[in-house]
Amino acid sequence: MTEKTSPSPAAIKAWARLMRVSRQLMERAEDALKDSSLPPLAWYDVLHELAEAGEGGLRPFQLIERTLFAQYNVSRLLARLQADGLVEKLRVDDDGRGQTIRITGKGREMRRRMWAVYGRSIAELVGARLTNDDLDILAGLLGRLRHPAILE
Repeated sequence: MTEKTSPSPAAIKAWARLMRVSRQLMERAEDALKDSSLPPLAWYDVLHELAEAGEGGLRPFQLIERTLFAQYNVSRLLARLQADGLVEKLRVDDDGRGQTIRITGKGREMRRRMWAVYGRSIAELVGARLTNDDLDILAGLLGRLRHPAILE
C-alpha cells in the first residue's frame, strides 16, 4: 500500500466506529422485531420496496438493486414471503421466464406491523440520542460517503 492509498488514523477510527455502530443498531432493531414475534428486518426491506413500487411491482433484478441483497438471498426470501402470502409472483406477458413481484394485502399489513416496532427502534436508538441538527449533520456526512450508483 502506498502512502496515498493508506488510510489515515482518523479514517480508520471513523470506519471502525461506523461499522461497529451500524452492526449494533441493526442488531438492536432485529432484537426488537424478534421480541415482538415479527420476521427479520430483511423482510421489511423487501416489503417496503415492493410497497413503494405500487401495483406494478418489481422484477427480481430491480429488487436486488434496491435492497443490495445477493440474488440467491432474494430468491430464497421471495419464496418464503410468497409461501406466507405476503407477496405474489406474476408472469410477464412478453417474457416467458420473467416475473414481477407484487406485495399483497397481507404483506402490506405485515409491513405496517413491522414498521410499528422498527420505527420505534429508530426513534429510540437514533432520534432520542441526537438532536435534529445532529441528525441533519450525520445524514449529510453519510450522504457524502454514498456511492453514486447506490439508490437512497
